Amino acid sequence: MTVTLASLSQQTGLAVLDHLEQTVRIPVVDGLQAQGDLIVIPLSVVASSVRPWNPTTWTDVPPEGVELLRGAAGGNPHTLVADPGTCRWTVDVMDSDRLAIGIFQTSAVAYLLHPEHGGTGCTPGTYVIRRQREHEGQRSRLVAD
Repeated sequence: MTVTLASLSQQTGLAVLDHLEQTVRIPVVDGLQAQGDLIVIPLSVVASSVRPWNPTTWTDVPPEGVELLRGAAGGNPHTLVADPGTCRWTVDVMDSDRLAIGIFQTSAVAYLLHPEHGGTGCTPGTYVIRRQREHEGQRSRLVAD
Protein backbone atom coordinates (compact mmCIF):
# COMPACT_ATOMS: atom_id res chain seq x y z
CA MET A 1 0.00 0.00 0.00
CA THR A 2 1.27 3.47 -0.88
CA VAL A 3 1.13 5.89 2.03
CA THR A 4 0.70 9.54 1.05
CA LEU A 5 0.50 12.70 3.11
CA ALA A 6 -3.23 12.76 2.45
CA SER A 7 -3.79 9.17 3.68
CA LEU A 8 -1.59 9.64 6.76
CA SER A 9 -3.29 12.94 7.57
CA GLN A 10 -6.69 11.29 7.23
CA GLN A 11 -5.64 8.34 9.43
CA THR A 12 -4.40 10.57 12.24
CA GLY A 13 -6.70 13.56 11.91
CA LEU A 14 -3.57 15.77 11.78
CA ALA A 15 -3.61 18.31 8.99
CA VAL A 16 -0.55 19.29 6.99
CA LEU A 17 -0.11 22.73 5.48
CA ASP A 18 -1.53 23.47 2.03
CA HIS A 19 1.86 24.17 0.43
CA LEU A 20 2.77 20.45 0.77
CA GLU A 21 1.83 18.11 -2.06
CA GLN A 22 -0.82 15.83 -0.55
CA THR A 23 -0.49 13.04 -3.12
CA VAL A 24 3.25 12.55 -2.69
CA ARG A 25 4.37 9.10 -1.51
CA ILE A 26 6.09 9.33 1.88
CA PRO A 27 9.71 8.14 1.67
CA VAL A 28 10.77 5.24 3.92
CA VAL A 29 14.36 5.27 5.23
CA ASP A 30 16.36 2.76 7.27
CA GLY A 31 18.98 5.19 8.57
CA LEU A 32 19.36 8.66 9.99
CA GLN A 33 16.70 11.20 9.17
CA ALA A 34 15.89 14.67 10.43
CA GLN A 35 12.61 16.51 10.66
CA GLY A 36 12.97 20.08 11.86
CA ASP A 37 14.23 20.01 15.43
CA LEU A 38 14.12 16.18 15.69
CA ILE A 39 16.53 13.55 14.47
CA VAL A 40 15.75 9.85 14.16
CA ILE A 41 18.73 7.57 14.74
CA PRO A 42 18.85 3.77 14.57
CA LEU A 43 19.58 2.64 18.15
CA SER A 44 22.56 0.61 16.96
CA VAL A 45 24.32 3.85 15.93
CA VAL A 46 24.12 5.38 19.43
CA ALA A 47 23.86 2.26 21.61
CA SER A 48 27.04 3.18 23.48
CA SER A 49 25.39 6.35 24.84
CA VAL A 50 21.62 5.66 24.70
CA ARG A 51 19.59 2.79 26.10
CA PRO A 52 16.19 2.13 27.63
CA TRP A 53 15.95 2.06 31.43
CA ASN A 54 15.70 -1.37 32.97
CA PRO A 55 12.84 -2.01 33.53
CA THR A 56 11.19 0.06 30.79
CA THR A 57 7.53 0.84 30.35
CA TRP A 58 6.54 0.54 26.68
CA THR A 59 3.35 2.03 25.24
CA ASP A 60 1.72 0.88 22.01
CA VAL A 61 1.49 3.64 19.41
CA PRO A 62 -2.22 4.15 18.61
CA PRO A 63 -3.45 4.78 15.03
CA GLU A 64 -3.81 8.51 15.72
CA GLY A 65 -0.18 8.61 16.79
CA VAL A 66 1.91 9.85 19.70
CA GLU A 67 2.98 13.47 19.92
CA LEU A 68 6.76 13.43 20.37
CA LEU A 69 7.51 17.12 20.52
CA ARG A 70 5.71 20.36 19.88
CA GLY A 71 7.55 23.24 18.23
CA ALA A 72 8.74 26.30 20.13
CA ALA A 73 6.04 28.46 21.72
CA GLY A 74 3.35 25.78 21.29
CA GLY A 75 3.96 25.34 17.56
CA ASN A 76 3.28 22.35 15.38
CA PRO A 77 3.65 18.81 16.72
CA HIS A 78 5.94 16.02 15.53
CA THR A 79 3.81 12.86 15.70
CA LEU A 80 4.85 9.19 15.54
CA VAL A 81 2.24 7.15 13.64
CA ALA A 82 1.99 3.38 13.05
CA ASP A 83 -0.55 0.69 12.31
CA PRO A 84 -2.07 -0.89 15.44
CA GLY A 85 0.07 -3.54 17.10
CA THR A 86 3.21 -2.77 15.08
CA CYS A 87 5.01 -0.09 17.10
CA ARG A 88 5.74 0.69 20.73
CA TRP A 89 7.30 3.71 22.39
CA THR A 90 9.06 4.60 25.63
CA VAL A 91 10.34 7.76 27.27
CA ASP A 92 12.26 5.68 29.84
CA VAL A 93 15.62 6.44 28.26
CA MET A 94 19.16 6.95 29.52
CA ASP A 95 21.14 9.27 27.24
CA SER A 96 24.57 10.57 28.20
CA ASP A 97 24.04 13.58 25.90
CA ARG A 98 20.57 14.26 27.35
CA LEU A 99 19.05 14.79 23.92
CA ALA A 100 16.81 11.69 23.69
CA ILE A 101 13.06 12.16 23.82
CA GLY A 102 12.39 8.45 23.57
CA ILE A 103 12.90 5.16 21.76
CA PHE A 104 10.50 3.32 19.48
CA GLN A 105 10.50 -0.24 18.18
CA THR A 106 8.53 -1.08 15.08
CA SER A 107 7.83 -4.31 13.23
CA ALA A 108 6.33 -2.46 10.24
CA VAL A 109 6.93 0.94 8.71
CA ALA A 110 6.28 3.76 11.21
CA TYR A 111 5.92 7.41 10.22
CA LEU A 112 6.78 10.83 11.58
CA LEU A 113 4.25 13.48 10.60
CA HIS A 114 4.60 17.24 10.94
CA PRO A 115 2.25 19.92 9.54
CA GLU A 116 5.10 21.95 7.97
CA HIS A 117 7.66 19.26 7.13
CA GLY A 118 5.30 16.56 5.89
CA GLY A 119 6.11 12.93 6.59
CA THR A 120 8.96 10.45 6.66
CA GLY A 121 8.89 6.70 7.20
CA CYS A 122 11.14 4.39 9.22
CA THR A 123 11.70 0.75 8.24
CA PRO A 124 11.19 -1.94 10.91
CA GLY A 125 13.74 -1.63 13.70
CA THR A 126 14.55 0.26 16.88
CA TYR A 127 15.14 4.02 16.76
CA VAL A 128 16.04 6.85 19.10
CA ILE A 129 14.23 10.17 18.75
CA ARG A 130 16.51 13.02 19.80
CA ARG A 131 16.39 16.76 19.81
CA GLN A 132 18.82 18.31 17.37
CA ARG A 133 21.57 20.58 18.58
CA GLU A 134 23.37 23.25 16.60
CA HIS A 135 26.82 24.65 17.31
CA GLU A 136 28.11 28.18 16.87
CA GLY A 137 31.71 28.64 17.94
CA GLN A 138 32.07 27.29 21.48
CA ARG A 139 28.32 27.40 22.14
CA SER A 140 25.60 24.93 21.34
CA ARG A 141 21.83 25.14 21.59
CA LEU A 142 18.81 23.03 20.75
CA VAL A 143 17.36 23.61 17.30
CA ALA A 144 14.06 25.50 17.55
CA ASP A 145 11.44 24.54 14.98
